Amino acid sequence: MTYATPEPTPDPGSTPDLPTGTKLRLLAGYVTPHRRLLALGVLLGLIGTAAELLTPMVTKNVLDRLEVDASLAAPVTILAVLLVAGTVIQLVQGIMLGTLAERIILSTRTGMVRHLLRARVPDVASRAGGEMVARVTSDTMLIREATTTTIVHGINGVIALVGSVVLMAVLDVPLLLTTLVVIAIVALAAVLLMPQLARAQQQAQAEVGRMGGRLEGVLRAIRTVKASRAEERESERIGLHAARSARMAVRAVRLENYAWAITGGGINLAVLVVLGFGGWRVASGAIQVSTLIAFLLYLFQLMSPVSMLTMALTALQSGLAAAARIHEITALPQEPHEPPSAPTEPPTEPETRPAADAPALELRDVRFRYSPEGPWVLDGVSLSVPSRGHVALVGPSGAGKTTIFGLLLKFLEPQQGSIELDGRSFEEWPLGQLRRRLAYVEQDTPLVPGTLRDNLTYAAPDATPDAIHAALETVRLAARVESLPNGLDTEVSGAVLSGGERQRVALARALVADPELLLLDEVTAQLDGLTEAAVAAGIRRQARRGAVVTIAHRLSTVMDADAIVLLEAGRVRAVGTHAQLLATDSLYAELVAALRIGADGRM
Repeated sequence: MTYATPEPTPDPGSTPDLPTGTKLRLLAGYVTPHRRLLALGVLLGLIGTAAELLTPMVTKNVLDRLEVDASLAAPVTILAVLLVAGTVIQLVQGIMLGTLAERIILSTRTGMVRHLLRARVPDVASRAGGEMVARVTSDTMLIREATTTTIVHGINGVIALVGSVVLMAVLDVPLLLTTLVVIAIVALAAVLLMPQLARAQQQAQAEVGRMGGRLEGVLRAIRTVKASRAEERESERIGLHAARSARMAVRAVRLENYAWAITGGGINLAVLVVLGFGGWRVASGAIQVSTLIAFLLYLFQLMSPVSMLTMALTALQSGLAAAARIHEITALPQEPHEPPSAPTEPPTEPETRPAADAPALELRDVRFRYSPEGPWVLDGVSLSVPSRGHVALVGPSGAGKTTIFGLLLKFLEPQQGSIELDGRSFEEWPLGQLRRRLAYVEQDTPLVPGTLRDNLTYAAPDATPDAIHAALETVRLAARVESLPNGLDTEVSGAVLSGGERQRVALARALVADPELLLLDEVTAQLDGLTEAAVAAGIRRQARRGAVVTIAHRLSTVMDADAIVLLEAGRVRAVGTHAQLLATDSLYAELVAALRIGADGRM
């Protein structure tokens, strides 16, 4: 069932334009549940950084002791301990941060999936499935890098940078000032590349989303694609998105490597300047050789914090874009759902259900349209569905039949009028209890991934084998299932079941649930005459137990309905049996004549 959306569909794959502060808060939200583990990782990083910062000073002490022929045991031991401790800490920190990253991905992905499945149907249906998959998969990877890499490497980089600068100042201030001038010029050049890098990464990720959306749609229509000899055309179209993504990604890689080259070259330039200026100061007696060596060691160590900061900034740019894209999904309006502790209401047993003539559903002057400026799709519809019996909705395309089903399932909300179930307003029914009373077979008859048994018991997980077998017999699928290698445990796929068989599985799934109200949308569209007759008999049996509402363009499937509701342009035009409408309504007579159905119901 496809619904229009109230607002124009956004460009698939595009990154929402949010303020940087908002994106930073979104990014921080992914880290907050894991702040203790992250703090421990940062602490380990700080200890490791401290060990690295002490190494040049200890090295200077070793060199100074060589000049006076003093014992080297103590400083060498300290140096060895620092090196071993630093290695162990890096190992532990790496494992810890890797675990943290996977936890962030897990919580983000499960949260997105839960949100998507609880979002309103029109909001989900308006977006390409492939694009949603890309946001759950690839965008969450960017969140992982942005949170762990940015925070840990950023903090460690800043501490290492500040610590190196402080200790370099302790060694020799003139050398430090010379170094800072060179690094400041280089850092400015690298920072100027960051906005361009962010745009390139966002555009590359957007094209990946568009590619996923196109590919998902093409794979769903693969038979049509092949029958239309469109494989090459679709390959080219999808390839264009892939090529644009690759171009943007290559541009991002170039900019990122430019930034790395500039920072690395800047450090090398600073080393050359310090060597020249420091050699002159050693020759003049201003500093010792050990001081110059220690200073150079700190200068070499600057490569690590500068690299960490560059890595953190590039990961942050990607993460901010990903956070905005994920937020677009997690901000989708949600359907109201019962809390886990809410009591469940079991389906009413047939012998305790209301009398056959008691109304189960009442629509009173219902009006609905998909957008404030659009036309009324339903314009004052009023109808009653008894607790038992078969009611059919017929009419030309666009008359509002599928929209009525959307309202009954609470996928949509009417702008005017009211809907009641068992005399109780829809607004008063908890959503879970309401849908527990219904079963629905949609026009496209999708099957969920899994086995045949999974599909048949999808709405009734505790269904008995007898109930499953009875439903399969009703839709004439029992023999087909027995012929499959694994029977009910056969995995569902397009190669296993034909379109008509998939349609019958969807109908059997609804019959297994034994609902009080069964909604059928074009369930006989792909069935042969014998199977259609068997299904019609099953519908009649279900109508004796509860209410059945069907939508059909094939009038042969609804002619024996207890009541036929003829819709036209969003209004109820007439209500009656097949014979009554054929005799009294010209539009119904035209529909019947178009299908060459006689007054006796024969084709």
